[in-house]
Amino acid sequence: MQRFVGAARKLPVPEGTYSIAFGFVIGGITAYAFQVLAAADLSDADYAALNVLWALVFVLSPGLFQPLEQEVSRALAHRRAIGLGGGPVVKRAALLGLVLALAVCAAAGAAGKPIVDHLFNGNTELLLALVIAVLFYFASFTTRGTLSGNGRFGRYGFMLSAEGAIRIVFCAVLFVVGVKSVGLYGLALSVPPIVAVVLALRGQRGLLRPGPEAPYSEVSRALGWLLLGSVLAQLLSYATVLGVQLLATEAEKNRVALFITGLFVARIPLMFFQAVQAALLPKLARLAGEGKHDDFRTGMRRLIGLVIVLCLVGTIVGTVLGPWAGRILFPSKWVLGSRDMFLLTLAASAFVLALTLAQGLIALKAYSRAALSWVAGIVAYVAVVAVGNDLFLRNEIAFLAGASLSAVLMSVLLWQQTRAGRGSLEALVEVVRHEPLEI
Repeated sequence: MQRFVGAARKLPVPEGTYSIAFGFVIGGITAYAFQVLAAADLSDADYAALNVLWALVFVLSPGLFQPLEQEVSRALAHRRAIGLGGGPVVKRAALLGLVLALAVCAAAGAAGKPIVDHLFNGNTELLLALVIAVLFYFASFTTRGTLSGNGRFGRYGFMLSAEGAIRIVFCAVLFVVGVKSVGLYGLALSVPPIVAVVLALRGQRGLLRPGPEAPYSEVSRALGWLLLGSVLAQLLSYATVLGVQLLATEAEKNRVALFITGLFVARIPLMFFQAVQAALLPKLARLAGEGKHDDFRTGMRRLIGLVIVLCLVGTIVGTVLGPWAGRILFPSKWVLGSRDMFLLTLAASAFVLALTLAQGLIALKAYSRAALSWVAGIVAYVAVVAVGNDLFLRNEIAFLAGASLSAVLMSVLLWQQTRAGRGSLEALVEVVRHEPLEI
């Protein structure tokens, strides 16, 4: 691994890599600051409900709109390369995204009462925050695709940073003033994306250059499988948040918040994985472009080896230091021990590995195989969480089982694909570069 990293350091980094990495790191840090302030200000029940909103927002929004962002970015970049304007592509994609967003909002409205009663602890205002978040994140992801497809990576990174900064300022004001309304914290989660879009687009020209009409096939190639895989990946990532809320008995309701804080501490390594992912993969692409690493299997093995090392380190650190960090960050909402942190961090690491393998399958155009592997992971989670009585342990083991099964299946499928010599390392890197993990 040292030889690989040492070789990568010698290579120039493609434009925008560090801007995007910096944006995601800032977004991740502010996300944790949001969690710390909300946990200190809200009751256990309200904090748990707020995090169910958080889970739903980050299952639905990246799940539905990130594939659209990727397709917009890809189509715009292709048109730029051949000298065609991409305005019609953005408009076509925006229409598709708007239909998806409105469909989700309509479904949320139709199922409003059970959602409020069983997920939001009776807080109707969180349902409104969910609808707002879906609409505003639709605009955010469409803008991300437009910026990256036009090569405006600096603005892309700025938009990510701005969203996190606006959110934490909003939350800090609520904390300082002493407002304990979970509805306002819900708005602090859902409103910043649209403000960041407005700020990022200020002064930008030429994003929607006129060009030939865009057929739906230009932005919807394999979109169905990509949407399915993306939604299920995000669902598996946040399944434990929904699981503890739905499975908790009346006597356990006040313990849900105590589990959620542990899950967020266990996910800290994911935030650092984003920065490593954004910084190293483009350099790997440069090696391949120079003909030094044109063998996909060799490159993929090295990438996976690096991911495994990072995940093992993250698991060890999370197990040893997680309880200590949790008591500092969430002094009023922490009860988890080393066993809990080991299982949660190991599960999060298995999820990172599965995500990396999924991106390899996508690069090889094996969209359906990646999606079906996520289906298997969700099924495994549901099957395991249905067994046992310990609310925390059953969710921890179920998350580990689901993420591990997805990773194992994807490794087998990816081995089969690469054995046939299909795909290229450049394609893998392009997929991963434009598919960052949402915290």
